[in-house]
Amino acid sequence: MAELTHFDGDGHAHMVDVSDKAVTSRVAVAEGCVKMQPETFALITEGRAKKGDVLGVARLAGIMGAKKCSELIPLCHPLPITKVALDLTPDASLPGIRIEATVKTTGQTGVEMEALTAVSTAALTIYDMVKAAEKTMEICDIRLVLKDGGKSGLFEAKRG
Repeated sequence: MAELTHFDGDGHAHMVDVSDKAVTSRVAVAEGCVKMQPETFALITEGRAKKGDVLGVARLAGIMGAKKCSELIPLCHPLPITKVALDLTPDASLPGIRIEATVKTTGQTGVEMEALTAVSTAALTIYDMVKAAEKTMEICDIRLVLKDGGKSGLFEAKRG
C-alpha cells in the first residue's frame, strides 16, 4: 500500500506541498448511479418531475460541485479546472440514472476528488429533485474509473 501523504511524521493531518511537482495535464473520470423505482424513473425520463428538468439541473450541480471541491474536502487543493463534463444516462435496467463525470486541469495535482465530488453532487441533486415521489432511492457505486497525468501516470479501473 502506498504511503499516506496527508499525514506528517507525527501523524497530524496537513495539506500536501505540491510546489515541487511538475505542471502536467491531468484528467479524472468518476462514475456512480442513482437507483429508483420504475415509477420515479418514468417521472424523470418523461419530464414530469414537479421541480423541473432533473437531469439538466443535476448536470449543473455536478459542475458546481467539482468547482467547489476544495471548499468541501478539507485538504483538497483549489485547482484551475479547465473542463467539467457530466453524462447522465437513464438506464431502465437499474432502473435509474448512471452518472459519469470527467474533469481536466493543467496543474501540479490531480482532479480525482473533483470528479468524485461532481458525481456525488449530481446524484444528491437527482435525489433532492424527486424525493417527494420516492425516498427509497439508492445512491450507489461512486468510484474513480480513470486518472491520468502526474508522476503516478495512468490508473484505469476495471469496468463491468
